[in-house]
Amino acid sequence: MVKFDYVIKDELGLHARPAGLLVKEVKNYKSKITMEKDGKAADASRLIAIMGLGAKCGNTLKITVEGEDEAAAADAFKNFLSANL
Repeated sequence: MVKFDYVIKDELGLHARPAGLLVKEVKNYKSKITMEKDGKAADASRLIAIMGLGAKCGNTLKITVEGEDEAAAADAFKNFLSANL
């Protein structure tokens, strides 16, 4: 299991366009990726769940990656977040 935190830097927060791209990125890996904000968790492969977090600029997301390719998935996910959020 790999865990890390990410602070959203995009002024618009986690809105529809990057959330859609995020779901596509997650589906490239077998590991389960979970995002959590303020005690509310969401499966990163489900767009509506991600949008339901209501993550805004400055909010911290707690990310958990579990599965057979968790190291590669976590690295790719960190890179995706840095590039898009």
